[in-house]
Amino acid sequence: MIQTDKAEHFQRLHSRGAPNVLVLPNAWDAASARIVELAGARAIATTSSGVSWSLGRPDGHGVMRGEMIDVVRRIVSAVSVPVTADIEGGYGSGSPDDVAETVRATIGAGAVGINLEDTDPADATALIEIAAQARRIDAARTAAAAEGVALFINLRTDAYLFHIGEADDRFDETVRRARAYLDAGANGIFIPGVVHAPTISRLVNSIDAPINILAGPGAPSIQELGALGVARVSVGGALARSAMAQVRRAATELFAAGTYDSLSGAIPNSEANELFALS
Repeated sequence: MIQTDKAEHFQRLHSRGAPNVLVLPNAWDAASARIVELAGARAIATTSSGVSWSLGRPDGHGVMRGEMIDVVRRIVSAVSVPVTADIEGGYGSGSPDDVAETVRATIGAGAVGINLEDTDPADATALIEIAAQARRIDAARTAAAAEGVALFINLRTDAYLFHIGEADDRFDETVRRARAYLDAGANGIFIPGVVHAPTISRLVNSIDAPINILAGPGAPSIQELGALGVARVSVGGALARSAMAQVRRAATELFAAGTYDSLSGAIPNSEANELFALS
């Protein structure tokens, strides 16, 4: 499937609600992406935190644009389904020009979607002004159009995730921002930090676009989220952290007990090699 076809297919995958919720267990390298694809993924989403940790950097703009793009390119090359890339705040200074440059590079790597966040890179306790974020979205949309790809812009808004502002104001602020971002050219809205089902339902009913929820332990099930009208469910860096926990368990057992029980259930070497028969 060529990139333009993948982009159109990815757009269609964002049906609102059950039974067609787009489930995206986020990948951080080619191996995790292939495993997720073979498990049944209709698309692959990257996790910026997982990529950052794999490169020995902290999450939160810890990597450079080129480093992230290199990982996206490897993931795209390893899978046959559409790939959407977490580009954090757009890299560089986060200016519209920098966002446009990152979008061009992301499309050049073969991706057909992006996550773009609205936390102020200079102040994690604040959000970028709506008008400034709208200019960044417009720059992303214009750059994608010039490349001839119908890029799915999933706009992340972080009032709930980082507890920004008064708790009673977060719903209205999130809706206000979502509507402005959609007017500026976003396709979907990503609202991490919300797991309360009635709040999710209110958000879905107040925002006329596909809603992406960050799920994990304590969140409603995917089936329940679909019943609430959620279009897309992702898990962020949770899969990467789960893999890190397994490495810690196995290494601790080797050093402490000198046994190997934590290594049972590993994917056989031959099966690991077969992951990349596509490449």
